Amino acid sequence: MPDPPPPLLEMSGIVKSFPGVRALRGVNLRLAAGEVLALLGENGAGKSTLIKVLGGAQSADEGAISLNGRPVTLRSPQEARRAGIAVIYQEFNLVPGLTAVENIFLGRESTRAGFLARTDERRRIDALFQRLGADFDPAVPCRALTTAQQQLVEIAKALAFEARLLVMDEPTAALTAHEVDRLFTLIRDLKRRGLGIIYISHRLEEITTLADRVTILRDGRNVGERPIADITRREMIEMMVGRELQDEFPPRTPALGEVRLEVRGLRRGRAVRDVSFDVRRGEIVGIAGLVGAGRTETVRLLFGADAREAGDIRLDGRPLDLRSPQDAINAGIGLLTEDRKHQGLVLAHSVRDNFALPNLDRLSRHGFVRQPQEREEFARYVDRLGIRIPHQEQHAGNLSGGNQQKVVLAKWLARNCEVLLFDEPTRGIDAGAKYEIYQLLNDLAAHGKAIIMISSELPELIGMADRILVMHDGRLTGEITDARHATQEAIMHLAIA
Repeated sequence: MPDPPPPLLEMSGIVKSFPGVRALRGVNLRLAAGEVLALLGENGAGKSTLIKVLGGAQSADEGAISLNGRPVTLRSPQEARRAGIAVIYQEFNLVPGLTAVENIFLGRESTRAGFLARTDERRRIDALFQRLGADFDPAVPCRALTTAQQQLVEIAKALAFEARLLVMDEPTAALTAHEVDRLFTLIRDLKRRGLGIIYISHRLEEITTLADRVTILRDGRNVGERPIADITRREMIEMMVGRELQDEFPPRTPALGEVRLEVRGLRRGRAVRDVSFDVRRGEIVGIAGLVGAGRTETVRLLFGADAREAGDIRLDGRPLDLRSPQDAINAGIGLLTEDRKHQGLVLAHSVRDNFALPNLDRLSRHGFVRQPQEREEFARYVDRLGIRIPHQEQHAGNLSGGNQQKVVLAKWLARNCEVLLFDEPTRGIDAGAKYEIYQLLNDLAAHGKAIIMISSELPELIGMADRILVMHDGRLTGEITDARHATQEAIMHLAIA
């Protein structure tokens, strides 16, 4: 029998260290042509570093990489692209002011007699867009495109120059269900054409649907590799977190008290239309709905971030006039925003500065911050929430997603908010950190806080909420009073009503 062909990609013994951190400890990875390999691990497990080494953005300290059995040295992203490797990062590498065509050919422009061959470029892009099912004008600036359209531009960049290996990092984080279906169809088509695909996602239901095989990292090491048919969801989570998992969601016995938050007739244009509901002491109320249903717009009105056109808001029977986020903070309302990187944190500032921002009235005197008190108080929350930081001066932008979310939580807990609005609290966070945040939500509810939780992951709402409100086109279309016995089908029926 002839020898089997070598794998499309083989990474052997990859080691990478940074000052004070050993990110990769001899990691091995292999990928066949026409295969979808899921790369899993908690935040900080080494996934991003491994992908940056493969993409030429960082150099390994030790180890070897081969493509189709031939050793390669990838000292820059340009060398990786020439080798047929394309990496689509979670945060796209597009120039917003340039068109799709200009972004795709940036640095690799077609020329003729010293002039840009725009007609040739447009012809190639039209053929490529037809293949991808992209139905938008590639001459439109990328800033005007939706997230899904920008993702297609990134994929087109890879395919325009004959990539053989495609890495996708959290590609569905901001997509609608319909856009996810289209993306999966495209990935399966690329797989049939012989591309090897490394797929990174914290959404395990996507992994079981799409992947052929899974490789799991923990603390910079390989801890498991299985065909997807031979591993369960629970086994994947336990390998990632390194301990036996009794339940995906922590148990809770709710003890509901009196109504704390009353919302009546809330309205803002077509985004929020006549929304009314209550939240009781110790209750977690989930809000479900498709992207654009009005969920985020509703909690922004409750936080004073947008001006409401009509509606009444009461907290503990007291009417609130929320004209700004500061009004909401003063009233005891905190918002964990959907986009923590741009709206929840100042990434260039230290984690201690971020913690202090909504608490400066307590932590300062005569215009000066009392730094010893600030450090002491933040240290308590670092310990309480298990925030992994080398020191309090660490920039927030350098933390993993789970630790960033914990810093946002810490600043609102220190504020002792009575109403907490969680908008996609576990988006982009690994299974272990999710469980810790779920436990924290339960603890807050047990202490009488009123909690509103928005999530696009229906199993999360079913596992955590006491009641689920469902929105569609700015309106409440239904309420599920016994969330723990709800079905995803029942929620989706109300969400598309």
